[in-house]
Amino acid sequence: MEALLRPPVELWSTVTAFAAGILAWLAPWALMMPPGIAMATGATFISFGIWRGRQAWRVLRYQHHMKRLPEYRVRAGQIPVSRHKLFLGKGFRWTQQHTQRLRDTLKPEVQRYVQPGALYQWARQKEVAWESIPVLSIWAKGLRSRSRWNPLAPLPAVGGKPALHAVEPQEQPVWMDLGERVGHTLVLGTTRVGKTRLAELLISQDIRRGDVVIVFDPKGDADLLRRVYAEAKRAGRLDDFYLFHLGFPELSARYNAIGNFSRITEVATRIANQLPNEGNSAAFKEFAWRFVNIIARALVALKRRPDYQQIRRYINDIEPLFVEYAGHCAEVAGIEAWSSLVEERAGDIKERNLPNALRGRSMEAIACMRLLQENAIYDPVLDGLISAFKYDKTYFDKIVSSVGPLMEKLTTGTIAALISPDYQDEQDTRPIFEWMEVVRRKGIVYVGLDALTDTTVASAVGNSMFADLVSVAGYIYKHGVAANGTDAPDTDTTAQSTPTISLHADEFNELIGDEFVPLLNKAGGAGFQVTAYTQTWSDVEARIGNRAKAGQVAGNFNTMLMLRVKELDTAAMLTDQLPRVEVFTLMSVSGVDDSSDPGSGVDFKSRNEDRISVSEVPMLTAADMVTLPKGQAFALLEGGQLWKIRIPLPDGRADPAMPSDFEEMADAMRRSYVTNDHWYRMTERWWHAVSKAAGEPTASGGSACAW
Repeated sequence: MEALLRPPVELWSTVTAFAAGILAWLAPWALMMPPGIAMATGATFISFGIWRGRQAWRVLRYQHHMKRLPEYRVRAGQIPVSRHKLFLGKGFRWTQQHTQRLRDTLKPEVQRYVQPGALYQWARQKEVAWESIPVLSIWAKGLRSRSRWNPLAPLPAVGGKPALHAVEPQEQPVWMDLGERVGHTLVLGTTRVGKTRLAELLISQDIRRGDVVIVFDPKGDADLLRRVYAEAKRAGRLDDFYLFHLGFPELSARYNAIGNFSRITEVATRIANQLPNEGNSAAFKEFAWRFVNIIARALVALKRRPDYQQIRRYINDIEPLFVEYAGHCAEVAGIEAWSSLVEERAGDIKERNLPNALRGRSMEAIACMRLLQENAIYDPVLDGLISAFKYDKTYFDKIVSSVGPLMEKLTTGTIAALISPDYQDEQDTRPIFEWMEVVRRKGIVYVGLDALTDTTVASAVGNSMFADLVSVAGYIYKHGVAANGTDAPDTDTTAQSTPTISLHADEFNELIGDEFVPLLNKAGGAGFQVTAYTQTWSDVEARIGNRAKAGQVAGNFNTMLMLRVKELDTAAMLTDQLPRVEVFTLMSVSGVDDSSDPGSGVDFKSRNEDRISVSEVPMLTAADMVTLPKGQAFALLEGGQLWKIRIPLPDGRADPAMPSDFEEMADAMRRSYVTNDHWYRMTERWWHAVSKAAGEPTASGGSACAW
């Protein structure tokens, strides 16, 4: 039995031993000892006093930490970085002993060692009562001060129960093996308890370690953005830093969410996945997928990179695309003077002779269709375009009406230029990034989706990015990281070692969809290590809409860090994985028995005894998760080892890499932008790369990569 919540009685023997030792040294005659024996006796007493003093100090420090933990701050430049370990903070391995100590703090008789005293409570009352009184307001300000010279200083505004960490005064740095990160990490914690600060700690280490770092931030947290920028600058990697932010389009880099794919069908899937899938909406979703796929195949066949602007244009009016592709097919078939033939045939068509489905269509498009049929020209893409063209326009508009509002949101205002970039615009100096190029350059990407402004657009762009990343993972699986970005025959295909890709998804319940699951399931072998942050697991279940699928997602996170949570079901995700342990309870028993035998000479008997009982309890309960102070967490690491950690608060004082405000960072980024005349051109090499993905023969007849 361990008893630390009690009066420090060791102090009495400590004082007595020191007094006796000093007396033996200074006045041996008072003890009637020769000097030599007195010196030895004094040394013995002093040694005994030191030993007892250490025991008293342990009790006093333990009781002090029960009421107030020391503040833990680390400057950004002092964050430890290892090539083999990930630093999480200070803490200790939680064992049965700590469960025992925590249960001991619940006893009524020890509350004066756990809760602040009456003088502290008086100070808290007076600092409010005296706040508006002219003279006493000065005293109130002094009581409110957190100076070290104020013995009645208020506790840090972290809330919770300090005893959860104070049960072990001996802290140590907590490190996690980097090999475990490939199994992905889940961070759970309610609002404003330190999730983003933990993200800053992990991101800082990943950047300095040289990983590819991708940060998804649906909210667009300015502090997190500034931290990522500052760490990129500190690590000398500012040239490889990309900012994509829907809330700051004038500053953001550009990205084509559907312009890169392994299979051409991915374009339609990324768009259709944003549509509702319940009830009658499922059928309209399938129709929308089919027509978007037809448009995407035609664009790629015409050597044009798909984007949202073009998809929206041809969903609303497919005739121009059909006419253009018909001319392309006629050229491939060797039909001469195609334009003249179309113009001549269009002049002969009378609308009154047309079937109802074709009335209102342009005569040029109808002429193209009839000429292609007469010349028996067959092409799978052309066949899809003709089938879409032959639909009655009113009926066609109805069956694709579900995709219209989504495309309207994605192509309205300044956001359209961000996610549907014009690759040939020499006036726009904002860079265009692609995930494969980011991986090859070991870049750093901050993605701010501005979900508070428009959740639909944020979700659509985020899911498209995740789908794109899954394609990148598939390419890396098959081909590795090619030096020059393509496997075309005329290109050097020297492979590089697969880099580590650290993906941090803050508020990932806003991002999760069908695209996120394969990223967790299968992308680990391609170097992806995902760290996901969310408030409650119910948010994820509500987003997915299926408890079984949510369980599938949870099963892919091998490491869990849980800060304070308010939902008991979320807390149970950690506590249910822990074993039960035995704790000891000391029970005092006393009793008195009177004697009924007058001749025995015994009138009564009394007894006093202490009994130790053993009971089995959970190592932690869900209620403990609810009372965690801010900045503290429990972590299940490396196969279920439970650690209690304190996350260091960031200390940005005198940090030369940290911009003083957002505008300073914006100015620096604008100066770093260069024209993109040599980036991502619509070249033969790009056509050569995507033609195989689209299922078409390449111009050179050789093989092409899937990217």
